[in-house]
Amino acid sequence: MNSDIRKADDKPTYVLVLQGGGALGAYHIGAYQALAERDLQPDWVCGISIGAINAAIIAGNPPADRLARLDALWEYISWPSLFGPLSGKTLATLYNTGSNASALLFGQPNFFVPRPVNPFFAPPGPQALSFYDTSPLRFTLRRFADFGRINARETRLSLGATDALTGALEFFDNTRHELAPEHVMASGSLPPGFPPTLVGDRLYWDGGCVSNTPLEAVLRDQPLGHTIVFMIDLWSAGGPAPRTMNDVLWREKQIQYASRTAAHIDAVAAKVNLRHAMGLLERAGAEALGAAASLDIVHIVYHPTADQIPNSDAEFSRSSIRERRAAGYADMKNALEEAPWLRQERPAAIGCLVHRVAQQAVTTLPPLPLPPPGVQPSPEARPAPSAEAEAAPAVAAGGRSSARRRASAAAPG
Repeated sequence: MNSDIRKADDKPTYVLVLQGGGALGAYHIGAYQALAERDLQPDWVCGISIGAINAAIIAGNPPADRLARLDALWEYISWPSLFGPLSGKTLATLYNTGSNASALLFGQPNFFVPRPVNPFFAPPGPQALSFYDTSPLRFTLRRFADFGRINARETRLSLGATDALTGALEFFDNTRHELAPEHVMASGSLPPGFPPTLVGDRLYWDGGCVSNTPLEAVLRDQPLGHTIVFMIDLWSAGGPAPRTMNDVLWREKQIQYASRTAAHIDAVAAKVNLRHAMGLLERAGAEALGAAASLDIVHIVYHPTADQIPNSDAEFSRSSIRERRAAGYADMKNALEEAPWLRQERPAAIGCLVHRVAQQAVTTLPPLPLPPPGVQPSPEARPAPSAEAEAAPAVAAGGRSSARRRASAAAPG
């Protein structure tokens, strides 16, 4: 079988894709730390919603300062803890519920504040478009991200936002736009909590209104050569059967976002493989993208602890931030140690492989079959993972799994 086996000394393009998920975005910090410890600085960072905020901090600082600035940002937008986290699931859940209630009632420092007048009773205009005012975020972004550096294009930055008039997902990219805090805020303007953001003469909402994952930006402008995409997913499709109403609400939210992400990944992979196959058929054209480009998507999935609540995406307690950060570090560290993009043989006809990292197991998924001409790729062609598969992924038919488990991974200090 012809194969394209990547050597360790190849220099791929590294892309970091950061999904939206509110307070769950602390997971991104640990994932980035693990990359930085291996000196794998991203060439391109894509983000939506909270992912856009973290992406701007990464692109807007020199590599030596990025981790410290991310940590400082999250401390700056969270309330100081009055007392330490409580032990035991019940007490920890109550603590997190109180933290969420605080965010809803008082907002988050230097991030958003409740409007003095309920928008249902406000006259038409900006005050009537959201429950919270995000003006403080503008100054926070300028404090923690150097937009001069961002616009110098040392690191490519793409931010997904939804045009509030057309409903189309657009990407603000520093290779095509002069980026400012407004572009980052537009990507995180989730209605009805946050107001739309005016960029130029257009109003924008959170990119998650269309797609919570900015992977589409990579598909629209796939780099030549070998590209490794680290896609940091804050929503897990698999989970235990619900036993309480809180469980129902939490699982419903996870499934809603995770299913869209899985469908998006499969669609992107199928399109890349179709493009690659077409390029092989047109080898006479040496510039054909398909003949020169390959993609590995490393899909890293956050699995919340048992004390998380249905509104964990709006729960910014510093104890939860530390837990999510540590989980991101452990999962990314495991992915880098396994390095499935180096181990997995790639058939010559395949341009994209997807490697899922979940709970310290790494599984390379078999490529979806190419659809007939004129038929859109269908994510249903690949069975959805069960809760058991999420917890302990098995070797997929046609793929290879590196399921070397570790009792524990060192959490960041």
